[in-house]
Amino acid sequence: MTNGMDGVDMNQLAQMKQLEEMKRAVLSRILTKEAFERLSRIRSVNPTLANQVDIYLLQIYQTGKVTDPITDEKLKDILKLLSEKKDFKIKRK
Repeated sequence: MTNGMDGVDMNQLAQMKQLEEMKRAVLSRILTKEAFERLSRIRSVNPTLANQVDIYLLQIYQTGKVTDPITDEKLKDILKLLSEKKDFKIKRK
């Protein structure tokens, strides 16, 4: 049964919402308050970058590499790493 939202049924919507809440809970646990707030601000201006950071943070959390809370400074380093523009130079001969 769909509700007219491009074939997304209510169960899928509920699952997506639940996953978002779980993700937010994990992030709030591994980030300091300042880092969590910074990520929230980034999400409002650059959702793509915020999603990349979310995925990265969740991956390092799942692999057990997060031993201390991630501070605002560490988050800035992660943001620099993920937002660096990859320069591809094409040499023509």
